[in-house]
Amino acid sequence: MPVHQSGVKLLHHPVVGDLDLTYEAMELASEPGLRLLVYAAEPARRADALDLLASWAATLDAEDRTARTMSKS
Repeated sequence: MPVHQSGVKLLHHPVVGDLDLTYEAMELASEPGLRLLVYAAEPARRADALDLLASWAATLDAEDRTARTMSKS
């Protein structure tokens, strides 16, 4: 089994459409069987779509925190 791999993963998201993400996969020597995967968008290729998803997730997280705070009152 290789210790390190890289490539491109093609994903389709229902809101932002198709995403081509480069990835690096590395085996964790201290934990046999576990792998660390890192995905990134090339700056000129759909990074704006990931920015949109990140802002959307942050907004939903903030709304969830507010709702939990309100329910404790």
